[in-house]
Amino acid sequence: MSEPTREAVLERLSSIKGPDLEGDIVSRGLVSEIFIADGKVFFSITVPAKRAKELEPLRAAAEKAVKEIPGVKGAMVALTAEKEGGGMGTEPSRKPEPRPAPSPRSSQKAGIPGVEKIIAVASGKGGVGKSTTAVNLAMALAGEGLKVGILDADIYGPSMPRLLGLTGKPEMVDSKTLKPMEAYGVKVMSIGFLVEEEAPMIWRGPMVMSALRQMMRDVAWGELDLMVVDMPPGTGDAQLTMAQQVPLAGAVIVSTPQDLALIDARKGLNMFRKVDVPLLGIVENMSYFIAPDTGKRYDIFGHGGARTEAERLDVPFLGEVPLTMDVRELSDAGRPVVVSNPEGAQAQTYQAIARGVLEQLGLAEENVSAPTIVFEQ
Repeated sequence: MSEPTREAVLERLSSIKGPDLEGDIVSRGLVSEIFIADGKVFFSITVPAKRAKELEPLRAAAEKAVKEIPGVKGAMVALTAEKEGGGMGTEPSRKPEPRPAPSPRSSQKAGIPGVEKIIAVASGKGGVGKSTTAVNLAMALAGEGLKVGILDADIYGPSMPRLLGLTGKPEMVDSKTLKPMEAYGVKVMSIGFLVEEEAPMIWRGPMVMSALRQMMRDVAWGELDLMVVDMPPGTGDAQLTMAQQVPLAGAVIVSTPQDLALIDARKGLNMFRKVDVPLLGIVENMSYFIAPDTGKRYDIFGHGGARTEAERLDVPFLGEVPLTMDVRELSDAGRPVVVSNPEGAQAQTYQAIARGVLEQLGLAEENVSAPTIVFEQ
């Protein structure tokens, strides 16, 4: 079957009514540049930022319409915020509020035995590649010579078993302590090892918090220089549990270039500030796309929004991670790009991000041992 064309996509999208049923999204100029590769269609729709949630059905209708075109194997459609007064429906002229002086966390929160520092990788919303960022950041940190562990704190949607190609259940060290799983020299614990992949997690807040405490305290982590915590999206019970119960050395916020994603990223960023967790920086994921056949660059979801936001909020900007066609295949195969394609653009960006994180933590000069990543067939 032949590749779908841009014209066919635009024709189908012209049947989608715009906001308030005025015209259609094509004639109103709301559709971004369309990119098509291997039967997958990528584009975004510009809408007013304040109406993003209300207009989600419009996005879903556009995605459904495109997927029905013969030859289309998948569609990635996002809502992008309409600029208002220079940026994202916010007041760009406002200066960031002064940061409160950090409180002495070490005297209030018990650490995890054997773990020197704990960092959280978080996002304000799902679908921005937070878990992929967390796992590749952990691999890159291990490649810097650190002893690293990953805690998958997303109880409702654990990703680490799939992203790291791990199966089976952890062994018991004693009657109440689990031995973490291991991949590429990095220790890993996830609720996904203890429940079936398709089993729904119908747990209330107290059960989630209890599970997190057990995965932190009742696991034989051993001696780790750094633990990377893959946080669930948003700012709910799990995030507050981590921020309030362990001395987080810092948080990395992941966003895409879209204004709407940045609006949500701000919420996560502000939550960590309110609980006195240092902000290590912002990562812009899916920053741009390089077509593998032509080498042409496409800014499908915009570009540079996270860098601008980091500057506005006086937060370090850690890097721009490109979107590549093989990222899904490698992730589904449990082969993070940092170890499967270390010379690629994504891997090199993650390595630079890892060095930036170490610099923020004051660990840049403390790496003494050689990398211990082992690629598993």
